Amino acid sequence: MLNRATNGGGVSLGLLVAFLLVSPMPAGAHNGPPFPIIENKKIGPCIVALWTHPDVGTGAFYVFVEPAPGTTVPDDLKIKIGVQPVTERLPETFYEAERVKARGQLQYNALAAFDRQELWRVHLVIQSSQGGGEATTQVEVTPPGFGRWDLLLYLLPFLIVAFLWFHGISRMKRRKKTRLRAGAKTAMAGQAAERST
Repeated sequence: MLNRATNGGGVSLGLLVAFLLVSPMPAGAHNGPPFPIIENKKIGPCIVALWTHPDVGTGAFYVFVEPAPGTTVPDDLKIKIGVQPVTERLPETFYEAERVKARGQLQYNALAAFDRQELWRVHLVIQSSQGGGEATTQVEVTPPGFGRWDLLLYLLPFLIVAFLWFHGISRMKRRKKTRLRAGAKTAMAGQAAERST
């Protein structure tokens, strides 16, 4: 009786997980961790990568800087990020990027204001005594996510799979113990029958 209830619960849980994985969900352009929009581009005396997390309200930009071959990163390096809607309904606005302490790499961070979900032009400007340069790209700004709950939301499928795996392993162990006990009882009953004869 207990086995039937357990198996029924396992089947129901399995069907629920399958339904959640197959059911359609609204897809946004981006709602997760930062992603690169410029990678390994030589701008002035530097090789840069620009990552972003472009949410409506405040979007974050992360600039990773390495010296170009045969050079060093200038001490007076300044980085600005300019943003403007592709439709040009607003003028371009620049934000100074601040140098931050990062393990083993040079990083500059900037925050930019985005008032609407749409395609925006991103303008990276580097200035220093050793020269400078610019690069432009585009990014789609998306509605903000669930904040701290994002991580839980992204981990949920993995947590469900881990739960099902541990649940299956524990059921297998219980079945094995039950079979061993039944085998031991059968063997003991056989020995007792032999002794009585």
